[in-house]
Amino acid sequence: MKQESTAQNTPPASPPLSPAPSPPPSPPAQHPRDDGDPQALWIFGYGSLVWRPDFAYSDSLVGFVRGYSRRFWQGDTFHRGSDKMPGRVVTLLEDREGCTWGVAYQVRGEQVSEALKYLNVREAVLGGYDTKEVTFYPQDTPDQPLKALAYVATPQNPGYLGPAPEEAIATQILACRGFSGHNLEYLLRLADFMQLCGPQAQDEHLAAIVDAVGTMLPCFCPTEQALALV
Repeated sequence: MKQESTAQNTPPASPPLSPAPSPPPSPPAQHPRDDGDPQALWIFGYGSLVWRPDFAYSDSLVGFVRGYSRRFWQGDTFHRGSDKMPGRVVTLLEDREGCTWGVAYQVRGEQVSEALKYLNVREAVLGGYDTKEVTFYPQDTPDQPLKALAYVATPQNPGYLGPAPEEAIATQILACRGFSGHNLEYLLRLADFMQLCGPQAQDEHLAAIVDAVGTMLPCFCPTEQALALV
């Protein structure tokens, strides 16, 4: 929501012959849908949060952040893997040319503390993620960006696995399961979300891993078992 321009004061003299120029418009508000609520917070999800936030929220928007690329470089020993066989989940990598699609959730009032408390356990304690502020661009109104909180796994956390060939990542994903389900489900649900975003949403890293899984899956296990994983 743009702020209304402030009218200029008219001096106590005769009216000017021509109207005074209007001041330039104010830039777009950072929180276009918070309705002036200073307690509102936006949380950006780009992994499992896009399909399973598991916290109460007031609004949600599909969109993207610029300057970051999504990578399956974070290890997961709880949700999608185990201590002996860590799964692969996504994090954000700073990339000047990057663009990552996801969902921003708005939380208000009591929802803020409840969501942050829940995500601290899910993403920070169990996942090894830190928080970072990002600029989110809604799909329908990209000219009205807003600030959002994102959970990002950095190389400093003990679960960080780092880069690997897409084929190696696919092999690891096919072999791992955690308390939230099979690692393959995580991959395919994220791929489904990207397809729903439309052709403008691209993620070459994700697509390459999906292609590698598609090639390996028939050889990795019998057809019945492969279908059960999905």
